[in-house]
Amino acid sequence: MSANHTHMHPSTKNERALRWALALTGSFLIAEVVGGVLTGSLALISDAAHMLTDAGALAIALAAIRIARRPVDGRRTFGYHRFEILAAAFNALLLFAVALYILVEAYRRFTSPPEIHSLGMLVVASIGLVVNLISIRLLSGGQGESLNMKGAYLEVWSDLLGSVGVIAGALAIQLTGWSWVDPLIAVAIGLWVLPRTWILLKDSLNILLEGVPDGIELGAVEQAMLAVPGVLGIHDLHLWALTTGKTNLTAHVIYDPAYAREEALIPTLRALLADRFKVVHMTLQCEITPCARPAEACAYVGTSSAQRDTPDFH
Repeated sequence: MSANHTHMHPSTKNERALRWALALTGSFLIAEVVGGVLTGSLALISDAAHMLTDAGALAIALAAIRIARRPVDGRRTFGYHRFEILAAAFNALLLFAVALYILVEAYRRFTSPPEIHSLGMLVVASIGLVVNLISIRLLSGGQGESLNMKGAYLEVWSDLLGSVGVIAGALAIQLTGWSWVDPLIAVAIGLWVLPRTWILLKDSLNILLEGVPDGIELGAVEQAMLAVPGVLGIHDLHLWALTTGKTNLTAHVIYDPAYAREEALIPTLRALLADRFKVVHMTLQCEITPCARPAEACAYVGTSSAQRDTPDFH
């Protein structure tokens, strides 16, 4: 069996920025809920739910960096990277419940609108805008380095737009006295959160079910491997993500020993998969003839007459 193991550890250079952004977002989240209750503004509470997505994304990114540092052991041979996905799925389910509450409460307020203290609503939302601007500044430097940081950056950026919506609603209520504007904006923010929450849940479930990562076509991977000189066939090809940005692959490669040597074939395939498809961990088994065993057994036991173990590549 020929194996390549590229063990990637998360960068710690962005941990401080994440910690500060989480502290700012979490603190203002509490202040926004209190402000929403005191001013009677459902839009503020709705925007607080939106900020909950930001706090969750920041916490997930920070936890992923810290927990993924733990070394692998005899029970968790892939380490703790999947903690990020479990936390993301939990966060998505929680947000669905919050969005449902906002929509139900908005309907009630449309039929019986309460008094809105638009000035307090405007002040709280303006502070939230400043907090979002600071958080974006903190995260902008690392958002191009990892999917964790990019996700957190986009969460805060979209919440900044939510704060702008609440400010516009507060000004509209203050100028016109139309209290129905508040639940209208709350519904808009809730409907904005739902699609993002669904995407988060869908992507999390795909990873937990070991589905093919988004953006990669299994057929394209197979055809690229078959195009390598000396490769006659590919079978038992499996492609999945351990967590975001950490794609794994296993495959059995049938090759012609008269056309290619295993010692040269494996590095060629490894470079192809890493460069074109960003596969970070792969296990390739070279065979002169296909496995004679059923596919289920072949996935675990090789039958090739040309098997050789190669050392890990770090």
